[in-house]
Amino acid sequence: MAGGANFMQRVLSYVVNEVVVNGLANSPAFQRFAVRTSRSIEDISSKAIQKRQEIIEQVKDISEVVCFLKLI
Repeated sequence: MAGGANFMQRVLSYVVNEVVVNGLANSPAFQRFAVRTSRSIEDISSKAIQKRQEIIEQVKDISEVVCFLKLI
């Protein structure tokens, strides 16, 4: 009995998964959401890279000042 219930649960899970995946894949609203989300993540990633580069430059400038002050 337990094996049959497990099998039925897997079949039901598969069917629901197929319906949901196909429904979302064919939904223009979900496709727009996915594209907007992807673009937002790309924008945030590029801003993070830019900000990291700015911080690296600031740290370099600070370390140059500290080295100069040590020489004085």
